[in-house]
Amino acid sequence: MPVSRRAALIGASATLLLPSCAEADTALARTPSETEGPYYPVDTAIEHDADLTRLAGRTERALGQVIELAGRVLDTNGAPVAGARLELWQANAAGRYMHPRDRSAAPLDPNFQGYALLRTDAAGRFSIISVKPGAYRMGRDQRTPHLHWKIESGARRLTTQMYFPGEALNDSDTLMRRMRDARPLIAEPAAAQDADALGLAWTIVLPG
Repeated sequence: MPVSRRAALIGASATLLLPSCAEADTALARTPSETEGPYYPVDTAIEHDADLTRLAGRTERALGQVIELAGRVLDTNGAPVAGARLELWQANAAGRYMHPRDRSAAPLDPNFQGYALLRTDAAGRFSIISVKPGAYRMGRDQRTPHLHWKIESGARRLTTQMYFPGEALNDSDTLMRRMRDARPLIAEPAAAQDADALGLAWTIVLPG
């Protein structure tokens, strides 16, 4: 049976996301919560599959650096959280959200999805293909590239953001500077299926 690109992406990065033996003996630190921000989608009934770079009925791909992100959702004991509901929303490669409140002069990308709705598999894994979002102005400051996430599993809820490793703006980002330790929110480099894509791995730890 042929293996889908998404399944291959999950498998290729899964080893980076497994807790170590030391972690299994101690509680994992919860992923810090972050603000939802002003650009949560007004319409979540739009196309929301795991490949944000392609829209149904269009031949052109979204502009920007393609990213392949493989992740896992765990509890604080290191056990996988199966069936967790994940929402993702983000700016496009130019730093513009597909939201009526975003009145930036940056261009919209008609081929970019901007939103995804996912479920973790039995091992707590998920994956997406998207583009790296551009930085954008927030008042006098400039926000570093990031992805917004909302995770739900039973009574557990987490709204957070994921950041990119090695970004110069990470050190000056207003929200990151307010946190005691933002390291759990920064993804790790990982192998990518597409030679031109940026591969990333990220683990989310839910409370409880």
